[in-house]
Amino acid sequence: MEEITLNLSGVLEKDGRKIAYVRFVRGEDHAEGYIPDCVFTEVCGFSEEEVSMLTDYLRANLTDLKKRAATINPLNALMGKNV
Repeated sequence: MEEITLNLSGVLEKDGRKIAYVRFVRGEDHAEGYIPDCVFTEVCGFSEEEVSMLTDYLRANLTDLKKRAATINPLNALMGKNV
């Protein structure tokens, strides 16, 4: 089984709300969405059951993910800098 990695953006404002984008990647497969709603907007290669499990993961770890997203500087992340 291939490893699934999670990419997380910094906190952004969209439509007056604070959100962070998430992207799960497994080889060529990906599932993209955002928190805090734990909604996926694009899924390629993951089954419905797997997406349900990823949603459950986001919900169970939402507090930690929000804290991590708050520490990410979106401009540095965009430029590939680790801060």
